[in-house]
Amino acid sequence: MRGRPASPLGRAEPRRRREPGGGAGRKQAAAREQRRRTGGEPSPAPPGAAGPPAEPRGPDVEGVAAASRTACEGCAAHCPAPPDRPRLDSRCATAGPAAVPAALSPGCRARGAAPGTVMWTPTEEEKYGVVICSFRGSVPQGLVLEIGETVQILEKCEGWYRGVSTKKPNVKGIFPANYIHLKKAIVSNRGQYETVVPLEDSIVTEVTATLQEWASLWKQLYVKHKVDLFYKLRHVMNELIDLRRQLLSGHLTQDQVREVKRHITVRLDWGNEHLGLDLVPRKDFEVVDSDQISVSDLYKMHLSSRQSVQQSTSQVDTMRPRHGETCRMPVPHHFFLSLKSFTYNTIGEDTDVFFSLYDMREGKQISERFLVRLNKNGGPRNPEKIERMCALFTDLSSKDMKRDLYIVAHVIRIGRMLLNDSKKGPPHLHYRRPYGCAVLSILDVLQSLTEVKEEKDFVLKVYTCNNESEWSQIHENIIRKSSAKYSAPSASHGLIISLQLLRGDMEQIRRENPMIFNRGLAITRKLGFPDVIMPGDIRNDLYLTLEKGDFERGGKSVQKNIEVTMYVLYADGEILKDCISLGSGEPNRSSYHSFVLYHSNSPRWGEIIKLPIPIDRFRGSHLRFEFRHCSTKDKGEKKLFGFAFSPLMRDDGTTLSDDIHELYVYKCDENSTFNNHALYLGLPCCKEDYNGCPNIPSSLIFQRSTKESFFISTQLSSTKLTQNVDLLALLKWKAFPDRIMDVLGRLRHVSGEEIVKFLQDILDTLFVILDDNTEKYGLLVFQSLVFIINLLRDIKYFHFRPVMDTYIQKHFAGALAYKELIRCLKWYMDCSAELIRQDHIQEAMRALEYLFKFIVQSRILYSRATCGMEEEQFRSSIQELFQSIRFVLSLDSRNSETLLFTQAALLNSFPTIFDELLQMFTVQEVAEFVRGTLGSMPSTVHIGQSMDVVKLQSIARTVDSRLFSFSESRRILLPVVLHHIHLHLRQQKELLICSGILGSIFSIVKTSSLEADVMEEVEMMVESLLDVLLQTLLTIMSKSHAQEAGEYVSCLLSLLRQMCDTHFQHLLDNFQSKDELKEFLLKIFCVFRNLMKMSVFPRDWMVMRLLTSNIIVTTVQYLSSALHKNFTETDFDFKVWNSYFSLAVLFINQPSLQLEIITSVKRKKILDKYGDMRVMMAYELFSMWQNLGEHKIHFIPGMIGPFLGVTLVPQPEVRNIMIPIFHDMMDWEQRKNGNFKQVEAELIDKLDSMVSEGKGDESYRELFSLLLLEKVEQETWRETGISFVTSVTRLMERLLDYRVQVMAKGTFWEPGGRDCMKGEETENKKIGCTVNLMNFYKSEINKEEMYIRYIHKLCDMHLQAENYTEAAFTLLLYCELLQWEDRPLREFLHYPSQTEWQRKEGLCRKIIHYFNKGKSWEFGIPLCRELACQYESLYDYQSLSWIRKMEASYYDNIMEQQRLEPEFFRVGFYGRKFPFFLRNKEYVCRGHDYERLEAFQQRMLSEFPQAVAMQHPNHPDDAILQCDAQYLQIYAVTPIPDYVDVLQMDRVPDRVKSFYRVNNVRKFRYDRPFHKGPKDKENEFKSLWIERTTLTLTHSLPGISRWFEVERRELVEVSPLENAIQVVENKNQELRSLISQYQHKQVHGNINLLSMCLNGVIDAAVNGGIARYQEAFFDKDYINKHPGDAEKITQLKELMQEQVHVLGVGLAVHEKFVHPEMRPLHKKLIDQFQMMRASLYHEFPGLDKLSPACSGTSTPRGNVLASHSPMSPESIKMTHRHSPMNLMGTGRHSSSSLSSHASSEAGNMVMLGDGSMGDAPEDLYHHMQLAYPNPRYQGSVTNVSVLSSSQASPSSSSLSSTHSAPSQMITSAPSSARGSPSLPDKYRHAREMMLLLPTYRDRPSSAMYPAAILENGQPPNFQRALFQQVVGACKPCSDPNLSVAEKGSLPSCSIYWSLGHIQFPPIQPIIPYSIRTCPSKAVIIPLSSYLFIECYVLSPLLCSAFAHHGGHTSVSSLKRQKTDGH
Repeated sequence: MRGRPASPLGRAEPRRRREPGGGAGRKQAAAREQRRRTGGEPSPAPPGAAGPPAEPRGPDVEGVAAASRTACEGCAAHCPAPPDRPRLDSRCATAGPAAVPAALSPGCRARGAAPGTVMWTPTEEEKYGVVICSFRGSVPQGLVLEIGETVQILEKCEGWYRGVSTKKPNVKGIFPANYIHLKKAIVSNRGQYETVVPLEDSIVTEVTATLQEWASLWKQLYVKHKVDLFYKLRHVMNELIDLRRQLLSGHLTQDQVREVKRHITVRLDWGNEHLGLDLVPRKDFEVVDSDQISVSDLYKMHLSSRQSVQQSTSQVDTMRPRHGETCRMPVPHHFFLSLKSFTYNTIGEDTDVFFSLYDMREGKQISERFLVRLNKNGGPRNPEKIERMCALFTDLSSKDMKRDLYIVAHVIRIGRMLLNDSKKGPPHLHYRRPYGCAVLSILDVLQSLTEVKEEKDFVLKVYTCNNESEWSQIHENIIRKSSAKYSAPSASHGLIISLQLLRGDMEQIRRENPMIFNRGLAITRKLGFPDVIMPGDIRNDLYLTLEKGDFERGGKSVQKNIEVTMYVLYADGEILKDCISLGSGEPNRSSYHSFVLYHSNSPRWGEIIKLPIPIDRFRGSHLRFEFRHCSTKDKGEKKLFGFAFSPLMRDDGTTLSDDIHELYVYKCDENSTFNNHALYLGLPCCKEDYNGCPNIPSSLIFQRSTKESFFISTQLSSTKLTQNVDLLALLKWKAFPDRIMDVLGRLRHVSGEEIVKFLQDILDTLFVILDDNTEKYGLLVFQSLVFIINLLRDIKYFHFRPVMDTYIQKHFAGALAYKELIRCLKWYMDCSAELIRQDHIQEAMRALEYLFKFIVQSRILYSRATCGMEEEQFRSSIQELFQSIRFVLSLDSRNSETLLFTQAALLNSFPTIFDELLQMFTVQEVAEFVRGTLGSMPSTVHIGQSMDVVKLQSIARTVDSRLFSFSESRRILLPVVLHHIHLHLRQQKELLICSGILGSIFSIVKTSSLEADVMEEVEMMVESLLDVLLQTLLTIMSKSHAQEAGEYVSCLLSLLRQMCDTHFQHLLDNFQSKDELKEFLLKIFCVFRNLMKMSVFPRDWMVMRLLTSNIIVTTVQYLSSALHKNFTETDFDFKVWNSYFSLAVLFINQPSLQLEIITSVKRKKILDKYGDMRVMMAYELFSMWQNLGEHKIHFIPGMIGPFLGVTLVPQPEVRNIMIPIFHDMMDWEQRKNGNFKQVEAELIDKLDSMVSEGKGDESYRELFSLLLLEKVEQETWRETGISFVTSVTRLMERLLDYRVQVMAKGTFWEPGGRDCMKGEETENKKIGCTVNLMNFYKSEINKEEMYIRYIHKLCDMHLQAENYTEAAFTLLLYCELLQWEDRPLREFLHYPSQTEWQRKEGLCRKIIHYFNKGKSWEFGIPLCRELACQYESLYDYQSLSWIRKMEASYYDNIMEQQRLEPEFFRVGFYGRKFPFFLRNKEYVCRGHDYERLEAFQQRMLSEFPQAVAMQHPNHPDDAILQCDAQYLQIYAVTPIPDYVDVLQMDRVPDRVKSFYRVNNVRKFRYDRPFHKGPKDKENEFKSLWIERTTLTLTHSLPGISRWFEVERRELVEVSPLENAIQVVENKNQELRSLISQYQHKQVHGNINLLSMCLNGVIDAAVNGGIARYQEAFFDKDYINKHPGDAEKITQLKELMQEQVHVLGVGLAVHEKFVHPEMRPLHKKLIDQFQMMRASLYHEFPGLDKLSPACSGTSTPRGNVLASHSPMSPESIKMTHRHSPMNLMGTGRHSSSSLSSHASSEAGNMVMLGDGSMGDAPEDLYHHMQLAYPNPRYQGSVTNVSVLSSSQASPSSSSLSSTHSAPSQMITSAPSSARGSPSLPDKYRHAREMMLLLPTYRDRPSSAMYPAAILENGQPPNFQRALFQQVVGACKPCSDPNLSVAEKGSLPSCSIYWSLGHIQFPPIQPIIPYSIRTCPSKAVIIPLSSYLFIECYVLSPLLCSAFAHHGGHTSVSSLKRQKTDGH
């Protein structure tokens, strides 16, 4: 439900239906009115009152979405509905908040108010509440509240409250009263500054606060993709809400409350640990107050909480050891078993099912049997037992759980003798007959039972026995899987049971599982006693096992069916009623009938029967067993043929022994009578009995059958009866007084179980014997007493110690015993120095506690009886006894191990006697006894290590004893305790034990801190311990022993915390000299520093860390005065002051004190309790600095870095305190040196490193500048000071930018915590920041060392990004700073100490290596030469040879290896949100390999996710430049090479030229076409102008960065005529270059590239081509209108004439190399060339003179072509870098698929294939797949883009506005197409073809066309005609690789063929196109020079088609189809 809190039961209460009328409705209304009048609910709003606007419904608080509902009390009855819903409860009368009181503002008070006005009155009771419905504060002065918030209420007025939210205590406002659920609270300091604390269980408050803290963190888990923890935490939060609700319900018992709290704390600690929050120290589930306990105790509680957190996922043991217990009680285990059903189909009879626990390893049953009686239908025979067939198998020990235990179920049927034979016996007689057995291994299911805390079901399959004679072993056979001896029934027989494992004592089990015991639970006990015998556990059970029998056949032909009947009879022959139990779960009975084994004279039963015989009936009772043969004849008689008997107790009073007994079988028949039991009781029952009665008359009525025998076994579990003769003799000692000595001696041989059963009787007997004859029996009684006392130390009998205590207090009556006990004890101790064997002495020492209890109680009884007589004698004897104790402890035990053990036993027991002595002596007297005893122990020097441990343990127990809690005794005992601890700490021995003793002392002192004596005790500890504690800590910390360090730190802090002003004053006054004081200060400062540096306490121990900091700052405040007083003036000591300053700096920088990074709630708690300790220490530090005076100069520049670190702490007050110290430092250095260079250098150096580490912010920069400038203004050296401060401020500005970009984590979070800054998406920002900072260090503050550091940082960034060329240029900066000299250089960065020459050489080699990796060999060659010169001058020919070879290899690489030409992009950063080094600047960036414009733009937008991409190339206006936003303007630019001479030189290989086209480039341009004046629709070239922008950079590319700032921009306009000149000139250059390559290569192979190029120019010219230029510029109207263009028109004519000449030469070369199959193409070219000449003939009359051979009329074609001379290299001026000619000549891939420019770059066409491709299409296809492994493209044929040749310069299509359209479509070739695959020579033609393929570049590469180019959004007419002829009715599909802008601007220009992905962009109408039709009427795509086709995956089919159609591709011959977008 929305906006409603949960009810106490965990469910939202149902809406109560309102009745409009009727009795019920009236009653409810009356009840509401009555409650309102009595104050039970707020008054409703007055009718028609203008209340606040209706509140929107509260947020959905389902689950724990915000965890805010946790603050709700879970009481739906008090939950007001939001105003737009009906009320949930009849008590809430209003539908919304009451009307706002308008008469008075909330600030009004009663005083002075006008009569009748509404007034706000302070609240008395309503002080604290929880918001149960969100309030939006939509009224004047309304306070916005969210559901779950808590509020403090100040005033009230007519249904409204005024107060504050605890989240924002400074904002006051009003809110509706019925939106608040009030809670009781404690109000202190009532009034304006009152504080309110809710009156509720502290753990409820903690749950509320914790859930609110978890809420925001929980949501972040989802954001950070930690889904697993997200769902786990949600589950835990829901559990906490439910547990909290249970606590608040008030319906739990104390035990349940404790258990709920335990569950809550476990979950709270688990969540805090997994969320990285603070560990909460607890005691009894409550959060401890660190002010109320000692630091040592707080440390132990942190450890305990940490362990409980680590164990939270496992079962928490509920039985914890109590304080002072020496051992833990073992936890018993119990199995709860419930029989769900027994499924069987074929028995059809009643059954008894017996369950028991069986130990397979020992082969015996270990528990009683649990009996379930079922009827023939499988249900319980007793209807009341339905759902109540369950048992609890109790008292299983941990040892039992490790046994090979099984649950065994025996099934006995009750019915006929034979199940399937109705003839065997009459139907009315029923026999108990064995049926089957089932087993379940406990070990197999134990794991699942342990994990599941509830019942779990199991199915037990029932097996039947193949041979009844082996019935007693069927369970063993099943377990051993002896399948031949049992069989599974054909029907599905199975027992379905449920099991549950329970742990704890029976009281705990009953308390935790009351429902189990309400189900008629059968307690099934363990056979024998459990491991722990509880004192109140009274048992008297005899377990009898019917083992076996051997009987005669008796003259019968078959064996008998024997049934045994057993009775228990009393001495008078009466059968005892209900003394036989077949199993728990069923009532006892008076007789037992065994099951019958069919035809067996030697039956084996193995059935256990329990005989719970009353103790008063046990003596004289006996068992009688009657044996009957069960006939299977019609009568079915049971014939008695014998009996046996056994008495339960022997004549000597002992019971039947636990053993197997063979009983005699006596013959009898049905006529025999047992009325007179004396007739057979006089007979021997067994062999032992027979031996005792040798003379038995033979004429008795019962004759023994000598051939028959019967065996039983018994086991007695009784706390009242014994089977031990010796024990019985002791208890009846008076009957045999002469045997007392022997009986006492044999007591040691009696088992412990027997002794504890009769403990009181035995003790009474012993003291009676002692009183009878003290001298004779005294020592023996003493020894017996010691034996019994030590027996109770055994864990099995440990629980009988209370029995012993009760006996001593209530039953012990030996008033004279103390004298003999003291005498014996003293005699034992006095003999310890003489005796060699001291076992008995050691036993007496161990029994010391109870011996003293007997002594003291005996003396009390004697004193009570004699009114205090012989008091002095008693005191004297005790003093003598203590003298003997001291004597024993003072003996030298180094040479006697026996004596050592005696002393150890005495020391262990000694502290246990203190409480007894306090009953007879005063506290001071006992303390004196103890002090004398402890003082008698030798010091550590004289005894061994083991004795040290025992001695300290005894001291520890003394400190923990009640005696030490008295201040009177502490004053006596503390000196000797401290003495021993001091000795051990001095020698660094047994540190953990010593720390435990100290912790106990400090804990006691803390709890007693209100007592006056504590001052003296603390003084004593300071004198004895403080110095040695410091020394111990220094030693421990040097060894990094974490645990010991934590213990001793807590001890030291406890001591310092207890010290007050007086203690510190005495401490400082007691130093004899300043050297001692100095040593002490250095020690304590060092310990404090180590404490903060080592992080002794884990990060999440926030309570401990804060308390530690508080103690440290308090101590430092005390010590600083001593430091100032003693070490400032003439005795100034730098070491002490430096140690002090270092400590203060470390303290302020502690992570635990940085309050800014923690939540506001936690921050407020810390500030309320401790204040900001950083500020306290900062004031102390500043004060001490001011006290230094002229000694300040000693700390310059050493303390500049540390103080700077303090000022960078984000605490304004600390900064205000500390920043002026830098002015002080500058002033003192100025005074001394006349300048402050040291301060300047150190400050800049440290500032750089610290800001890079993440310290500092913009506010610090401003504050630093403000404070220092204010100080410096008043100085005489103000100018240099202001200059320095300004420089540092500007440096900080750059450092902060650097840190934001470089040191910060990723721009956005990624799974796994990846550092996004390591990726390429932020590379530019990192490098830009670094370059900016590097230049600042070089040019502005001239810090060469910092400059060099950033050179290497920049180099590392380049290497990380694999920008090897840039890395080389960067490192070159450092290299240029070095000279070829032998000047030694110090170690720096990663460079070792070496000479300048060596470092420069190493740098040169590294730079050369990086240039090599970056394939910039031209840059590496000069360095090779420089190195070679150096090596040559030194005659280092080996190195010279190496470097020359390196240089030669670089030349080879230039000529042989392929290099990609990068793209260049112009980026503008506009807006004030950019870093200052980018703000409103433009850069040119060198793109990555294969990076297209769209990818580059995406990278930039990823790097600046807040930026907006501008969609036009125009320069932004001031509004954009000054706005608080980020705008990016990106488009591609073309480099303008500087090395034009190289490019124009003849015979320079194109591989060489290509490098200089794109390297060392500083100028770039981009073109934008536009129409000036009216556009000529017939010929657009007449008005098509080009706007050309030239950008000049600050540095050439490549350089130390991939981008540089634009320094200057120039803008020119190119006329249409100039543009035409450039286009034709560029095409002529391309043709010359390509023809020249074929002439010089003399290659007779693939000439497809030349074919295409010639075809493109000639065919385009024939079909329009340059004719458009003729129409535009050679027209008379144009010439007349532009007389100034006459020279340019002439130039264009000459270029056209030159083109005809070049084409003629090209055709001649083509004739020479053309393949025979390509002859048709060549013939076509000749024909078209003649047509081209003819079309130009009229314009150029002299054209036939230039190339007469091509006329085709006078000379045969072959002769004409042959007559042309080869084209001379001189005629080739320049080849464009993007032309196919360049690709063919260099074999190098361009990194752009298209970069042609409107003015200078003609279009091109990559070849499709040659005839040879058809020879091996499969091989080629295979290798094409290898080259392009992307499966998406495998098998496709072509991927073509068709573009205009006269495109404008590259520009981003995505930036195109509505005034421009993209000029290039983006293909979707696989990325693998970017490479240059190496194919074997067999496929050389394929490899060459691959080299010709343009690389995969998706970059849109043209400028933005104005809208005038398109006609109404459509291509011009001739384009539409082209599309219609080529494509027909194909519908355009969208390319997945196109940007949105590109798709939007190309509505109908994308089609798909089955051959591949062919995309037609809008083609600019530069040269008219003509579409030729072949004879087959197929549409032909002319291979025009103005169409560029990118073939990414070349198909043999297309190659073949191209070859056979003479260079044309028939579109109609290829199946055309629409695709799905791929």
